[in-house]
Amino acid sequence: MISEYTNRGVCSRKTVIDLAEDGTINDIKIIGGCNGNTNGLAQLLKGMNARDAIERMRGIDCNGRGTSCPDQVAIALAEALKKLG
Repeated sequence: MISEYTNRGVCSRKTVIDLAEDGTINDIKIIGGCNGNTNGLAQLLKGMNARDAIERMRGIDCNGRGTSCPDQVAIALAEALKKLG
């Protein structure tokens, strides 16, 4: 299943997730932000269970913004899991 999420409060603009029925991250693209960091994050997440990824990234803060690119990815993953049911 493909899910798109519009990121808020960070440099990256959007997260596009390809999530398997079992909650495994098949692919993830983070649009915008620091290219090296977002591409590295995406590569690390491929093949990972979405729930594990959420647990590791949820609540990470970037310079007092109250969120970060990893936090926004965690939120996007949680939204995608809700869609799976």
